[in-house]
Amino acid sequence: MSSESPDRPLVAVAALGGTISMAPARKGEGAVPRLSAEDLLGELGTGLPMDVRAETLAGISSASMDFATLVTCRDWGARQVEQGADGLVVVQGTDTLEETAYFLELTWPFDAPVVITGAMRNPSLPSPDGQANLLSALTVAAEPRSRGRGSLVAFNDDVHQARWVRKAHSSHLEAFSSAPAGPLGLVAEGAVHYFHPVASRRAALSLENADFTGLVPILESGLDDSGELLDAVVKAGARGVVLAAAGVGHVSTGTATVIERVVGDLPVVVASRTGAGTTFRGTYGFRGSESSLIAMGATMSGWLDPRKSRVLLHTLLATGAARARVDAEFRARGDLG
Repeated sequence: MSSESPDRPLVAVAALGGTISMAPARKGEGAVPRLSAEDLLGELGTGLPMDVRAETLAGISSASMDFATLVTCRDWGARQVEQGADGLVVVQGTDTLEETAYFLELTWPFDAPVVITGAMRNPSLPSPDGQANLLSALTVAAEPRSRGRGSLVAFNDDVHQARWVRKAHSSHLEAFSSAPAGPLGLVAEGAVHYFHPVASRRAALSLENADFTGLVPILESGLDDSGELLDAVVKAGARGVVLAAAGVGHVSTGTATVIERVVGDLPVVVASRTGAGTTFRGTYGFRGSESSLIAMGATMSGWLDPRKSRVLLHTLLATGAARARVDAEFRARGDLG
């Protein structure tokens, strides 16, 4: 890393662990987090067109990511921007990368972009992709036209919006997609090419006095679903529940009966389990349909998938949002407007 110059963009890098930082401790053993932020950046050499300020904040697999780590990362990044950084890069594992991206989209109040990246192949494997992804993320974070775009994901030369991106394959290098919107742009020859202009963003959610303790699960609807699991998690003290419902937001009659009984005590958010498309509001009328669930008091997620719905619901509940605020935020953030 070079000394900082006022004539070059400054990018702060927070390393949280994940495949990009992993290598086997001994030959024949599985990969574990071992590399620091400095190790990752050292592989790129000294010819970067931006200055970099890096710190290792965690060394965990993304399957173990938690809100406490994300709050620490967000606060560290905020301090870097306040001290002059032009953008933030977050490096982590891919398993929960889309959730990290959306949490930062919800809580990042700056015009400076925050760009999340990682790798599908650890550095001990043939053709690892981590360095290329990290370089793309640095390029996106340093690009002035990235300002005002919020939280982005740079992966396999594509640039995705946090709102749409999801891990769509368990192992391919092209693991992330943004159905149905498509990528926001791409990186080619060291430059960022955006397909769309900067769009307006909703105000960031405050994390003041946030308390992320408590259970906010995702439950998936399926064949012969009686609603017993929903009943069990409510009795276990869940603060709120996201239902990954069938189709455009449909559940069984048994689940509908449980929702009707518990929705007065805690928010129940209904999202589509399909991976693309919005929940409906008034096309179907049978018990368990979207219109009947709305009439009971359930909240429809719109275009937000179940994972992003959980991040939004948990963040709202952690900051003390009342039911009316929960409904309003989902209506606003789940719409296309």
